[in-house]
Amino acid sequence: MNKGLSIFWIIYMLFFAIPFPMFIYYSTRDDSLPNVITDNPWYSLSILAISVLFWAILLIGYFKKWVIRNFSIKRNIEKLKTTGEPREARILESTKIHKTDAAYDTYELTLQFKNLSGSLIMQKTIVNDARPYERRYEAGKTIGILLDKEVKNVPYFIVASTVVSIKKMTIFLTSLTWLTFASLVVWYYIYSYNLESMGMGWRFMGIGHPLLTCAFMLLLYRAFGAFIAKKFIGKPDQLFLIKFKGTQTTARLLKVSQTGTYINEQPMVDFELEFTDQFNRKHRANIKKIVDLLDLDSVKQPSFSIFYLNENPQKIAFESDLNKLKGEF
Repeated sequence: MNKGLSIFWIIYMLFFAIPFPMFIYYSTRDDSLPNVITDNPWYSLSILAISVLFWAILLIGYFKKWVIRNFSIKRNIEKLKTTGEPREARILESTKIHKTDAAYDTYELTLQFKNLSGSLIMQKTIVNDARPYERRYEAGKTIGILLDKEVKNVPYFIVASTVVSIKKMTIFLTSLTWLTFASLVVWYYIYSYNLESMGMGWRFMGIGHPLLTCAFMLLLYRAFGAFIAKKFIGKPDQLFLIKFKGTQTTARLLKVSQTGTYINEQPMVDFELEFTDQFNRKHRANIKKIVDLLDLDSVKQPSFSIFYLNENPQKIAFESDLNKLKGEF
């Protein structure tokens, strides 16, 4: 259901980023000949240059995410095979994920192991098993894993027996998708010029042209998503850093209050906590978290299990939130 809602919101936002600005522009634009005397050509060229810059940022970002990221992950896995910190992980839960016509079995595992500071953590991950007859990923068994000592690059840990390769067909299809999207953008520039220039160059470019507004809306969505994740949810890389390098302790709740902010009608709550670090020094820190209306009673408990960074004790996170982090390695 959550996946269906995500797809719905993606389609909904894309509608207002691309088709809607085009509909508004072409239903209201003036088809009269541009006035070469009163229209400032530098204004139009400036709008054109900004639109090209916006699309370049988008296309480069998509190429890195769709194509380059696969090679980066492969390189990081190969690096972990030689430099990773070894650990023994106990499999607490193992659930087989059924995929039709799959060449291997896939499992979602809940692992328990000591992080880089020696605190016991749980981590969900998905693994592919090319040798299911060995029954390596049954609950109760232990497997070797390798942790990224700096917790800087995805993946932050791998199963020690991981064999990495890149599917050429996947790279081909993602590259083809990116190339198709980039070609559509270039085609739209050519189409707009042929339709609207009327022999007077780019004077038709204005602040409301879809070449600018569509790119601006897509960038706005990206910036807004990053802001929400950082402000209200927490950046995943920072949460993984706290989880894999942090120390577990119990924090006493000093104060809990609503911030007045709501996300999907769920209130954001500010927790003021006090805890003692490994050197017996007391610290106070705050966590802001979206709390489900049906789970408001949970904020009244006197203490919480948290993780904090030894080098920066103000960086803390609830253990319950860290346990929800997933990785597909």
